[in-house]
Amino acid sequence: MAHSLPSHASVVVIGGGIMGCSTLYHLAKMGVSDAILVERNKLTSGTTWHSAAQVRALRHSQNLTRMIQYSVDLYAQLEAETGQNVGWIQKGSLSIATNPDRLVHIKRQEALAHAYGIDAVSVSPEEAKERWPLMNADDVLGAVWSPDDGRVSPSDVCAALVKAAKGLGAKIFEETGVTGILTENGRVRGVETTQGTIMCDAIALCTGLWSREIGAMAGAEVPALACEHFYLLTKPIEGITGNTPTLSDHDNHLYIRDDSGGLLVGCFEPMGKPIAPGILDESFEFGLLPEDWDHFEPMMMNALHRLPALETAEVKMLLNGPESFTPDGTFMLGETAETKGLFLGCGMNSVGIASGGGAGMNLAHCIVHGHTAYDLGEADAKRFAPVFNSIDHLMARAPEILGTHYDIAFPGKQLATARNLRALPLEQDYKRAGAHMGQFYGWERPLYFGKTAEPRLTFERPDWFDQVAAEVKAAHESAAIFDASSFGKIDVTGPDAEAFLLKTCAGFMGRAPGSVIYTAVLNDRGTFESDITAQRLAQDHYRLFVGTNAIKRDLAWFRSHADGFDVTLSDRTESYAVLGLMGPEAARIAADCGAPELQELGYFKHTPARLAEKDVRAARLSYVGEAGWELTMAASDAPAIYHALTRAGAKPAGLYAQTSMRIEKGFCAMGHELDGDVTPIEAGLDFATRKGGGFIGAKALATRRSAGAVSQVVSLKLADQSAVPLGHEPIYLNGDIIGQTSSCAYGHRVDAPIALGHIKTPVANGTTVQIDIARKMFDATLITGPLFDPEGARMKG
Repeated sequence: MAHSLPSHASVVVIGGGIMGCSTLYHLAKMGVSDAILVERNKLTSGTTWHSAAQVRALRHSQNLTRMIQYSVDLYAQLEAETGQNVGWIQKGSLSIATNPDRLVHIKRQEALAHAYGIDAVSVSPEEAKERWPLMNADDVLGAVWSPDDGRVSPSDVCAALVKAAKGLGAKIFEETGVTGILTENGRVRGVETTQGTIMCDAIALCTGLWSREIGAMAGAEVPALACEHFYLLTKPIEGITGNTPTLSDHDNHLYIRDDSGGLLVGCFEPMGKPIAPGILDESFEFGLLPEDWDHFEPMMMNALHRLPALETAEVKMLLNGPESFTPDGTFMLGETAETKGLFLGCGMNSVGIASGGGAGMNLAHCIVHGHTAYDLGEADAKRFAPVFNSIDHLMARAPEILGTHYDIAFPGKQLATARNLRALPLEQDYKRAGAHMGQFYGWERPLYFGKTAEPRLTFERPDWFDQVAAEVKAAHESAAIFDASSFGKIDVTGPDAEAFLLKTCAGFMGRAPGSVIYTAVLNDRGTFESDITAQRLAQDHYRLFVGTNAIKRDLAWFRSHADGFDVTLSDRTESYAVLGLMGPEAARIAADCGAPELQELGYFKHTPARLAEKDVRAARLSYVGEAGWELTMAASDAPAIYHALTRAGAKPAGLYAQTSMRIEKGFCAMGHELDGDVTPIEAGLDFATRKGGGFIGAKALATRRSAGAVSQVVSLKLADQSAVPLGHEPIYLNGDIIGQTSSCAYGHRVDAPIALGHIKTPVANGTTVQIDIARKMFDATLITGPLFDPEGARMKG
């Protein structure tokens, strides 16, 4: 290892676990020859060294799966590159199901694997028993076999990564603790350590269990918390010869494999044990926590049921090692919103080894090129509301996240802890109306109304089906109120407001005051950073409406491009409420409440008005395919206006009804049809971009246009009423996978299960395709436009 710190490095990687070592390796591979890594103790001494080190490729999204496939390929070739054995053992994994819902879950995973090019196949209980002879298979209903999965030796992988990185000029400094991070004007400038100060241009924060505290040194929010994680090790037992596949018994919260001739039995119990900050101090090196047999006992009983041989096995130890968890169970990767040049690669949620190769590559790519190699929006470092960085909330949420690691992926499942963090202005009214709430960016939003009991979670037709049908009917036949108050509201003011938005937005931002503008927000690659609507309130004043989960990310993005413009950006989200009044009775209701003139307002126009003797700004647009307005008002005025609208006949409607109607209309949404890998052309939204250019991404978009790119988004109407698509299902034509679903619901106006999806090549309108739902094929009609598109949604005056 190097002996003296340099005075400057382009990038300082903090933390010597799998994420730090992988990031350093990839930085060096990308030409950052002066990158250095500092580690407070020894390499791998935090979480990495005691990882069970399973590498299972399949994840819930294509790009997370792609990321782990990169890890598999990297680990397999590192030995040839460096001569360092990484302990790669590729014996596959076997996922068993002991109840019907789990069987559907693993068959959905099998279908997903086919879409992502991963080898996976259903096997019978008898075949599962053959692959794992020590297993009690009496209650096994079915299983899925994934032959390409495996495991590695964590310390050896890190040694190989470090060896290769050093060969490319990178340096490693162990026994070098970080004592401070230097910042200036919101940007990192250097790292203070126990061995001296290093000035730098960027920092990769890969500090695992200590990430929240190190991030705070730079003024950044890093909501991650450590929990205890247990696995049992036995001495050699009869029946274990050589290496075994990993046995995933997730109904019993277990993973099982061989270890040195014995068994390794690990668990993600239903509710974990959090570790308060400060307990794991700087002396925690290659450390473990005390055994807790009382806590582990229920998992031990499950293990004894699955593996009768455990009854006579001699226990070597119950290992209790800390792992870090985030509020939603996905790691954090990318630049922070608060501090430029500070990049996170942490909060790995017990998938650090599997993810580390690909995540380190993407983090290095983000530092060098300004973006990840492909869209990883679900892991964006900017996605969490500030409220989630509270220790109280993390202490409640992290143990639940540990327990959801092996959950069945039921639609509609909500987390139970750290709830009621942010309330909409109409929360009490919604509760009185029987709202079932879901959490988004800390806000509690109504999902549907009228059924107060907790829903039965299922892969079949959901408990809320009738409630959503009634809400859609209200919007279609009379009028409904959709609450958009949680959407971000960013005011852009100043003499350069128009010039700034013409640069940062692809839409027609030069329209006159009184206009509503839909616009894509693109990056230099011409792909989506966001999609928003803007209201031009004056020559020097716009209000941008951004997605609920995108507030921190979008505000940071706009601010990062504001240099050189005389503009001020203000987050006004909590100052205003927004209610969508939609349906044929909307005009009559508005008139009854004091604003008959709204009937004359043109589409994509806005105007001030008075409703229930309160000031509102009415914008004529609709996200649900029914005529109406989005009404912006002071948050304190929302109850009076809501009461007036409901007295006049409008009914509250929730997010599920809105989503159903959005999909029927073929409207795209960020994180579903739109992301950082998709341009407006592929999304069918090129009509909303300025062909004259002048905006970020215009050149890349023109290149894609000239290359003949076309829309890849299609609508799908399934023939079988019992089908319940959820998203990510493969789309087949003549036996070949041609795409995947992206948004799914039941379409109550078209009376069928419906979906939006992406296809790789154009298919004729009206073609019959098949949707693979848990390995059962359902016919669907592919439509190259909306499924529901009335000729001008009309309002009754």
